[in-house]
Amino acid sequence: MDKPRISIDEFSKIEVKIGTVRTAERVPETDKLLRLTVDFGEEGGPRQIVSGIAAYVPEPEELCGRQLAFVTNLEPRTIRGLESDGMLFAVGSDESFAFLTSDRTVPPGTSAH
Repeated sequence: MDKPRISIDEFSKIEVKIGTVRTAERVPETDKLLRLTVDFGEEGGPRQIVSGIAAYVPEPEELCGRQLAFVTNLEPRTIRGLESDGMLFAVGSDESFAFLTSDRTVPPGTSAH
């Protein structure tokens, strides 16, 4: 089923930034969740982001140091008792799952245009 189209004004409200993953670990007693600490170069320090990607990341520690795309202006939500302040931006599923990354190193917090 096709999703409804949105206007460019609605799309411009979405803030996508590159963040550097500092820590990554499985959330205990879950099969799908990873808890990431992500640096966006913000004054308040890294953010905690909880993501349902454990099936695609056999060794969460391998995410450390990687620069990935995140939606950063969502309302925080609580997932399994953990506050998540952002959402990983990825594509696909199963064999086609892939992270959206920069093709070169950029400062944490660099915005998508």
